[in-house]
Amino acid sequence: MSSPITPETNWAPDSWRSKPIKQCPEYPDKAALQKSISELQRLPPIVHPREIVKLKEHLRDVAQGKAFLLQGGDCAELFDYCQQDVIESKIKLLLQMSLVLIWGADKRVVRIGRMAGQYAKPRSSPMETVDGKQVPSFRGDILNGFHIDERELDPNRMVKAYHYSAATLNYIRASISSGIADLHRPLNWGLGHVRDPKLKDKYQQAVTFLKEMLRFMHTIGADKSEKLDTVDLFTSHEGLLLEYEQPLVRLLENPLTNKKEYFDTSAHFLWIGDRTRQLDHAHVEFFRGIANPLGVKVGPTTPASDLLDLLRTLNPAREPGKITLITRYGAGKVASLLPAHIRAVEDSEFKQTVVWQCDPMHGNTQSVSGGIKTRSFSDIFSELQQTLRIHKEQGSYLGGVHLELTGDAVTECLGGSEGLDEDDLSTNYTSFCDPRLNEKQALELAFLIADHYRCERREKDEAAAAAPSA
Repeated sequence: MSSPITPETNWAPDSWRSKPIKQCPEYPDKAALQKSISELQRLPPIVHPREIVKLKEHLRDVAQGKAFLLQGGDCAELFDYCQQDVIESKIKLLLQMSLVLIWGADKRVVRIGRMAGQYAKPRSSPMETVDGKQVPSFRGDILNGFHIDERELDPNRMVKAYHYSAATLNYIRASISSGIADLHRPLNWGLGHVRDPKLKDKYQQAVTFLKEMLRFMHTIGADKSEKLDTVDLFTSHEGLLLEYEQPLVRLLENPLTNKKEYFDTSAHFLWIGDRTRQLDHAHVEFFRGIANPLGVKVGPTTPASDLLDLLRTLNPAREPGKITLITRYGAGKVASLLPAHIRAVEDSEFKQTVVWQCDPMHGNTQSVSGGIKTRSFSDIFSELQQTLRIHKEQGSYLGGVHLELTGDAVTECLGGSEGLDEDDLSTNYTSFCDPRLNEKQALELAFLIADHYRCERREKDEAAAAAPSA
């Protein structure tokens, strides 16, 4: 088995520059670019290697079926989202969803936010039409601004992204240490939006169980554990802008091995997108050298053979939990594509080393009248439901979900128990990129996942009870 990347191996933080690259900005002012890079190199790490290693240990448990991964947050974070109420609403939503998943799956939940760094977005075209005029595409706050007069690429935005990421993570840590995740605090379990009486009754059973469990623990004094008033919440983003990622790579000691390794200190977890996962290109070259856990988006254009080549390149030591395969096909394609991808991995030397994660959002984007981008909750749930079923049939473990969501009452995705339709989209559509689940739709999805695992557990219990005793 291969050893971790060290200064003596044939990799360096800048070796990606010798490879072809996609989705790379061409900054017109090279001097300004170098100034921003130099400043990033001087700034302290945003996250610590000890936290990164801790997440890798959690993800190892997910890969081995002992835990479940909940990853969620904005499609594209804006600098403006660095506000107390916006950050708190996402923390509370992820906590609430994880409680439902713990109840349903009967497993520990690992939480990763698409927060504190998700500022860059890949685009299919360098130009877009706004108000009848061709302008450079908005590529995320780390590159340019959403407003028409801010579309020029500005390398100083990378430094701003660093400071906004650090401020967001600082407040996440402060909120958690101050008790925002304290299970003794009441959460908003209002289910008035659920129109279907059967669904409402099913959700209410879960809420009642959770409330009674917490009340019982309080009665017997078991709620005094420190574990009930704090959680781990890790950060993640797509590692798209390598000009930003490279200066935040640091050669630091791994607290487990006491050996120095390269860590990308911009976030705990980074992923390679569907547009930039070419084996001989810059993004794979860059990420093969860092010690962080990594995600790889897997879509309809991913050949099954590429998966093994990617795993052998990014995880030659076959560390369990090092790589998360984030599948995103679309509800109409998952049944024809996922089984071959599962078999390619599970029949190889990487069996039970990867985390299988379902992203039911990206393959189900559609445009409705007026060109508004949206997603149907029924499509999102259908892809997730099919993915759960296929993993069960293949004998593999779906270890998590990857969702674009917000803790705000937006109206960006159709359907759900609120029954949002096209006329509702304009009520509170605030995303500057892709549509997100609102807090009610996201919580409903957590209930639906939990119900799947509870039914699966019930079937196992009934089968065991019916089996003749030895």
